[in-house]
Amino acid sequence: MVSDFPGLEVWRGGVNTWECDEMGHMNVRFYVAKAMEGMAAVASALGLFGAYHPNAEATLLVKDQHIRFMREARPGAALHMTAGLLDISETEIRVLELLFHSVSGEVAASFQTTLAHVTARDGRPFPWSARTRAVAGDLFIQVPPGVGPRSLDLEPSQARASLAEARRLNLVTLGAGALGGGDCDVFGRMRPELMIGRISDGIPALSAALGPRHGPDHPPPARMGGAVLEYRTAYLAWPGAGDRFEIRSGLAGVDERTTRYVHWMLDPDSGRAWGSVMAVAVGLDLDARKIVPIDPQARQRLEGLIHPELTF
Repeated sequence: MVSDFPGLEVWRGGVNTWECDEMGHMNVRFYVAKAMEGMAAVASALGLFGAYHPNAEATLLVKDQHIRFMREARPGAALHMTAGLLDISETEIRVLELLFHSVSGEVAASFQTTLAHVTARDGRPFPWSARTRAVAGDLFIQVPPGVGPRSLDLEPSQARASLAEARRLNLVTLGAGALGGGDCDVFGRMRPELMIGRISDGIPALSAALGPRHGPDHPPPARMGGAVLEYRTAYLAWPGAGDRFEIRSGLAGVDERTTRYVHWMLDPDSGRAWGSVMAVAVGLDLDARKIVPIDPQARQRLEGLIHPELTF
């Protein structure tokens, strides 16, 4: 519990039933959506008032985000979020946001997000002003114990993501479609939560392709589901309304309890990558709300499906 975290409060609200999925908890896209709402308060604290207004000249553009999920957020839960700076460079900042259960003070999720200071329309990076650098000094904080990355590091993405590479690796197609106007922000770029949301929508297809996590000697619970423990997302390009996407995914690792996946969001017209995502997931007993270990026989089978060349 770190409810005395000294950061700036940037968001407060709760969990709506319509924000929850078939697992009974808030879907990952809404975690990201709330984190992005909080970034508007971070921008204002840096003196970038109106950074997300349609007529803004400068804004903050997400480049990379790590999320660690720590406590489920279920319908009716009261939540709030605090934030602070971890680093600042010539044109970028790294922000820590912590999402709390307001009643218990427990951390629901932590976010470490790298954002670039860019021109609002063309996304061109440019340096911070002296005034922003001066006020930034008051916003620095330390990462509290127990909320930082656990299974995923923060090294720069090395993904060789492309449609041609996805086809060569015979990755599973999780989803495909096109973005509408409502999928985009005021500058016409895809909203960040859309990438992780569309991946989430396609997970049943990936589960079906990889097969069960249980074996004949260890039957699954009556109601079996899944949950993600950590996400790492690299935003490589920004599609807009009318742009198509295709999501290709594969297994990158497995151990006694977790599976590790890499998901690529691709442009099927040009073949380039919109983004790359790595996720660490577990099986979840939906009644006991406990992690279900992977059966040894199932793990051996899954190890044969790992793509050693698949990179984040």
